[in-house]
Amino acid sequence: MKKNDFSTAVKALKDGEPIIYPTDTLYALGADIYNETAVRKVYDIKRRPYSVPLPVAVGSIPAIETIANTNEASRKVSEMFLPGNLTIILKKKQSVPDIVTGGSDSVAVRVPNDSIALKLLSQYGPLTITSANIHHIKTLSTIPDILRQLETSIPVCLDDGKRAGTASTIVDVSAKEPQIVRKGSISEKEIMDVISHG
Repeated sequence: MKKNDFSTAVKALKDGEPIIYPTDTLYALGADIYNETAVRKVYDIKRRPYSVPLPVAVGSIPAIETIANTNEASRKVSEMFLPGNLTIILKKKQSVPDIVTGGSDSVAVRVPNDSIALKLLSQYGPLTITSANIHHIKTLSTIPDILRQLETSIPVCLDDGKRAGTASTIVDVSAKEPQIVRKGSISEKEIMDVISHG
């Protein structure tokens, strides 16, 4: 396919196929979150247990509300850090299939600061944004290396050269007390300062 052929990528997603696309951190394995068969393919390609939730990407801050119930803390950190290297855990909307969230009532969502990812997400809608790797094995930084690791054919890959960023910081703001679930490039202090002052 032509480099960054969005129409081919959108067609593959509509047909229930996973694609690989670049983000501001690493390459992601993307599938339509509302297509349960496509989501299962992502789990199977990664050899990831179905009980481990998949994070979701959306194309804008307002789009977060299409899949999750936002609150004051999430709005503060979204305004400050998104699009960017932050994943926010919120209570999911009922429309988000349980297969995406590993049966949990919350969903991890982010708005990646990458022009290709944002264009794709704004054209298509919410996609899984799990790293394109075998579960618990280091994510490689180029498409050819990723495909060798996955040992599977993924016909549509939006290749934008090397991607080797730091994984996003994950903050859970679904309950009363915000919690850092995974440390990343945005520090706990920065996040908590924004939530407490804002």
